Amino acid sequence: MLGNYLIGLREGLEAALVVGILLAYLVRIERRDLLRWVWAGVALAVALSIAFGALLTFGPSSLTFEAQEAIGGFLSIFAVALITWMIFWMARVARHMRGELQAKLDGAIATGPAAVMFVALLAVGREGLETALFLWVGAKAAGDGIAPLVGSLLGLATAIVIGWAIYRGALKVNLRVFFGWTGLLLIIIAGGVLAYGIHDLQEAGILPGLNSLAFDVSGAIPPGSFIGTILKGTLNFSPVTTWLQAVIWVFYAVVTMTLFFRQIGRSHRPAPAPSVPAGTAS
Repeated sequence: MLGNYLIGLREGLEAALVVGILLAYLVRIERRDLLRWVWAGVALAVALSIAFGALLTFGPSSLTFEAQEAIGGFLSIFAVALITWMIFWMARVARHMRGELQAKLDGAIATGPAAVMFVALLAVGREGLETALFLWVGAKAAGDGIAPLVGSLLGLATAIVIGWAIYRGALKVNLRVFFGWTGLLLIIIAGGVLAYGIHDLQEAGILPGLNSLAFDVSGAIPPGSFIGTILKGTLNFSPVTTWLQAVIWVFYAVVTMTLFFRQIGRSHRPAPAPSVPAGTAS
């Protein structure tokens, strides 16, 4: 539940910030007549995201066990690649996101209302599809039950409230710090999802090593116990882990965190001062 809450919160806040930037810019340039086109794009993006989530949930249900595991495994790996790209992309462009969106909106305004709707559709739809995919993978990894869905809905609701408060000027959030910390937590969660996807592919017979275990602590931490449930819901931890799962999880976490810290360090460096030609200083 906590992992899905974090995903819903981060992805939802990104979408809420995008919508807030678009709406505030149109109000500032006195083009309130285009606000409904932004909301139309948002509504279409939400509908497409829900449809995508439904397709992921009900589409593979009639397939064989091996086929379902294979699809789940490949989608888990794809979701991890997507969320990893999103983490680094946000760390790189967070400072310039407002300017980029306003520039795209200027071009859309010159084209027409449908283009404004398309900008909103693309900006919010990307976040929505990412959210639907990663939440589906996270819910599948966590097992049956409504806790993953409840966690994601609570995260999205929190994001909407925070986004509205930021838009109204009632709340100040250091977005660089927020996305930095949530990025680190998402890397840990994504590592667990990646390991789960590897296990799915092992069960489908695509990858070897299903019976080669790195550890089995199911006796000390039963999957249905309180601690087991907490670890499963937050880190996708499995008490029975194969060597391939363990090696890939460690490799992903170490490499990704190292690169992420480097990215954060570069984004925090101040911009170099412009050079002053010789002889112009007073």
